[in-house]
Formats: sequence, structure tokens, C-alpha cells
Amino acid sequence: MSIFAVPAGWLKAPHGAERTWLAIALLWCLVLSVMMPYWHLKGKQTSSGEAYDVEPGEFNARVEKFVRDGKVDVRNGIPVVEAPPGGHAYLIGRSWTWYPILKLKKGVEYKLHVSSLDFQHGFSLQGKAGQGLNMNFSVLPGYDHVLTITPTSAGEFNIICNEFCGMGHEKMTGLIVVEE
Repeated sequence: MSIFAVPAGWLKAPHGAERTWLAIALLWCLVLSVMMPYWHLKGKQTSSGEAYDVEPGEFNARVEKFVRDGKVDVRNGIPVVEAPPGGHAYLIGRSWTWYPILKLKKGVEYKLHVSSLDFQHGFSLQGKAGQGLNMNFSVLPGYDHVLTITPTSAGEFNIICNEFCGMGHEKMTGLIVVEE
């Protein structure tokens, strides 16, 4: 309820340029609505993986087994783990790092399992010279996000947390190494 009464006849139908802009806005909404399925299916803009409920401790145990079975090196105190070709790779977001460093082969399909042990984190992959790749999603504790990925180029790719997760967020990075 307002303090003053609204004068009679204040609401008028759109006219002139206002009508044109409303038509353009409606048309643009329809174009974007049609494009969303295209971006999802053909543009690879949205990950279409699976997600399962998981206890953080259970997921951590799977990751530690993955590290024990596939450790090939250590960088800055973080194990480098080679995933079996065509197999499963595991990655944890935790205060404030991605663990472990993954070593993958170019052109080989993997099931990437990603989860968090503590807070919501954002998973964003950065390519050469800081170029973002079309892989970006939220990682939540209690969920095992399973993505089917096939690396298409060799090199080192940084994992950046793009969801503020507390003090130390700015240092939360990880690495995926893709070899020929």
C-alpha cells in the first residue's frame, strides 16, 4: 500500500519504440531458449555427468587407494597419480588444494570422480596461457560427481577454485598433466 493514491489512467499500453524493444527482448528470449539444448548437446557447454551420494570419508578412502595404486611421482609434496587408460580417476577439493595431481593420456576416455571433503568448491580448468576450457562446475561435499572426459591436447592444465571457499581460497589450485 502506498502513501498516495495512484492517479487514474497511469498504466498505458506500450507504444512506439517501447513496443519495438519489448518485441526484441521477447524474440531474444525465444532464441536463447532454443539455443540452450544446442549448447548442452553440441556445444559441450554443460557437463552431463552423473552424481551420487557419498560419505566424504568413504570418498577420501577411494582417493587414497587410487593414490596408492597409481602414484608415479611427487610434486611439491602432492602425489602425481597416473590413471589407468579408460579407467577411473579421482580428485578431491579440500582446504585449500586439489588432490592429487592427475596424469592422463591424450585421446583416452576417463571417468573423473570429483568431490569435496569440506566446503563447496568451484572446479574450473585453465589451459595454456590461462585460457579457460569449457569445464566449470560446482563441487559439493557428499556428492561423487562423475564426468566422462577425453583429453584432446597435451600439456599441463591448472584447476582453479572459482567458488569462494574461505581463507586460503586464492591459493586453491591443482593440476592435470596430459601426455601424448
